[in-house]
Amino acid sequence: MTGHRPDNVLIGPWATPFGAPPFDLIDRASFRDAFDHAIAEDRREVDLITNDPAEPSFENTIVALERSGRLLNRVSATFFNLTGADTDDTLKAIERDIAPVLAKHNSSIYLNDALFRRIDLLKGRRDELGLGEEEVRLLDKWHKLFVRQGAGRPAEVRARLAEIGERLAVLGTRFGQNVLADEQAYTLRLETEEDLAGLPDFMVAAAREAAAERGLDGHVITLSRSSIEPFLQYCARRDLREKAFRAWIARGEGGGETDNRAIIAEMVELRAERARLLGYASFAHFRLDDTMAGTPERALELLRSVWGPARALALREAADLQKLADAEGGGFRIAPWDWRYYAERLRKERFALDAEGVKPYLQLDRVIEAAFDCAGRLFGLNFTERRDVPTYHPDVRAFEVTDREGRHVGLFLGDYFARPSKRSGAWMSAFRTQWKLDGEVRPIIVNVMNFSKSAGEEPALLSFDDARTLFHEFGHGLHGLLSDVTYPSLAGTAVPRDFVEFPSQLYEHWLEQPAVLRRYARHYRTGEPMPDSLIERVLASRQFNQGFATVEYTASALVDMELHLLPSAHNLDVVAFERATLESLGMPEPIAMRHRTPHFGHVFSGEGYSAAYYSYLWSETLDADGFAAFEEAGDIFDPATAGRLRRYVYSAGDLRDPAEAYRAFRGRLPSPEALMRQRGLLAVASEAEM
Repeated sequence: MTGHRPDNVLIGPWATPFGAPPFDLIDRASFRDAFDHAIAEDRREVDLITNDPAEPSFENTIVALERSGRLLNRVSATFFNLTGADTDDTLKAIERDIAPVLAKHNSSIYLNDALFRRIDLLKGRRDELGLGEEEVRLLDKWHKLFVRQGAGRPAEVRARLAEIGERLAVLGTRFGQNVLADEQAYTLRLETEEDLAGLPDFMVAAAREAAAERGLDGHVITLSRSSIEPFLQYCARRDLREKAFRAWIARGEGGGETDNRAIIAEMVELRAERARLLGYASFAHFRLDDTMAGTPERALELLRSVWGPARALALREAADLQKLADAEGGGFRIAPWDWRYYAERLRKERFALDAEGVKPYLQLDRVIEAAFDCAGRLFGLNFTERRDVPTYHPDVRAFEVTDREGRHVGLFLGDYFARPSKRSGAWMSAFRTQWKLDGEVRPIIVNVMNFSKSAGEEPALLSFDDARTLFHEFGHGLHGLLSDVTYPSLAGTAVPRDFVEFPSQLYEHWLEQPAVLRRYARHYRTGEPMPDSLIERVLASRQFNQGFATVEYTASALVDMELHLLPSAHNLDVVAFERATLESLGMPEPIAMRHRTPHFGHVFSGEGYSAAYYSYLWSETLDADGFAAFEEAGDIFDPATAGRLRRYVYSAGDLRDPAEAYRAFRGRLPSPEALMRQRGLLAVASEAEM
């Protein structure tokens, strides 16, 4: 074990409430020292397992692996949560430095022939070991993990796989830091009253607050989605919309040090090579071999079944928007920077509905309360704010979660506002996962958002889409909080990628229930509940603009899949490939991909959704059908249905195959028809078949 600074609080025990990271005491520069110490400790623990002279057993091999690396997991979780949510130059430098070191360390474990022989021996004797269902699942998971990393392959193959892993770690880190750098570097200054034309009061206030955060006068628009999307929705200045939109979609493609095109080409080539070395036709085949879909063909079947009706609907929507622009004497064809603006105008015309009328009823604090209350009514949870828990930023709020009997369930952190030190988007993560091995350990879960902060004493107000995002990420949070398994590797969200979105997307449905809106959607000034007529218009507009939304998402998923189906990516021009793929699909000209490839962080800031961005649509097939179980029960909080949902989904981690888990909850597998109906595509699909 290497030496370390004795004052490094990252290494010793944490005497904080619930064992939360002592953020107020952490010297960020000390993370490298902590990583070195934790890696050395993990190496020592794995060596003891590998060299154990006793005959391999489930206890001395698999359980011992579950116990190993806890310090490294703790340091890593703390560090990488900070690099996403509150980074600085110190953390960025350490992240660039440590990424290949961690990759090399992981390869030294997963490509360790002697260790794999122990696991492989146990796998071959699995039926003789007298294991329970959870233990069988765990053994199979460890064996598959080693095999998918290259264990058991010839030495030269293992060496090359290790090199590829290290290089991909370096490239993924650079990709993410480049996108963040482009986002941090850009602001659109709104310097005159004319520049503010069309912007509602809440947007003007948010732009003023964004300027103040950056030490600027006046108003600015940033490349955070919570800033730029409303700007594109309301700004009456077409020239400013175009300028902002072009900056937004050019992230990672501007030339210079932050250009990601060469990085992507190398990553796709390395992923394809790794797949070949492991015996797969492409990286997509490798990636999906361990998912619900199972093969790229099944994922593509779903994507293509949706693409046709979605494209047809989007073209109808485009024609409607063009009529609106023409009626105003615009004299131009609708472009991507026009779509949100005219769609908002059309929404107001058709439904007498706009964000100015909805946002005053969606205070951030009230939406948080609504998410907590639904969790209480479904699963018996209570949330109590704790101001004695250290947090990594003043905006972060901490809540203790308890059950009906007052027992501790976990700690929940909410980090809701955009800032320059945070990457864009919204996500759930864990500072600590749940397990019951060697005593009960409860999770510490965080939800990170990028909502616009209000100015002065005014409360933060959300759009309906923002509120849906909060419920979505809280659904992920519940998946982590309610976890009730023995082993860390099976806990919480450690499930196949195309199942992990099911609990989060399902939870969004409760936001849209009139009973929930009547209780929690209250005007921030008067306290009056959202009028029933407004609730009806909000819900009636759910399928408005769904052609656009489905096309921009599905285009991204299809480009992701096609990139990773390439058997080789030598000399890949990723932008030309993206363009050619979209042309072959007949991508409507006025719509851009939701995530263009040069800034597609889901896919290239690591491997989270690589060849797997389709997962949101796959999971939506489950959630559209899954919520119907509550509707069929006649109660959106039906105890029996909620009990099955908790037992087989939210608390079950990776205890069973996802299809089996869904069938246990619902009684059957879903049909894509529920998804098509939810997105308003069923009628369009039926017309196409006639």
